[in-house]
Amino acid sequence: MKRRLAVLGITAVLISLALPGAGQTQEKYRVRLATVPMDGGMRNTVAGTGAATAVLAGAKLTVNGTFDGLLSPATTANVHRGPAMGVRGSSFAALTVSKAPKGTLSGSIDLSPQQVQALKKGQLYIQISSEKAPEGNLWGWFVR
Repeated sequence: MKRRLAVLGITAVLISLALPGAGQTQEKYRVRLATVPMDGGMRNTVAGTGAATAVLAGAKLTVNGTFDGLLSPATTANVHRGPAMGVRGSSFAALTVSKAPKGTLSGSIDLSPQQVQALKKGQLYIQISSEKAPEGNLWGWFVR
């Protein structure tokens, strides 16, 4: 009996090592990236669309997406936390982004427990900035 329990225990450990995220539930999120001009004068600098998907496994958020139609090359893509959905806030993580008017964004972020809760409440969003719009060109909130 002890041998059978030992074999089962070793098997469980091997499975957990072989399958990253095994035993963790995964939550899927989507992001629609769009312009949110701050004033009418920004129409000459802000344009484009995009989309991203994200998977939360434990506290790790993995993001992948695309964008197109920027009026100048993208410079940064960051994850921000606002006080509520639709309200801008501060950046806390950088994503990898193509330095072009059309391209991809990606990254993997280890979230704190507070950031996980903010994600679930709809307070996290992606912001892509560009050369002509350094304060933000495209925004999109993570939604389930």
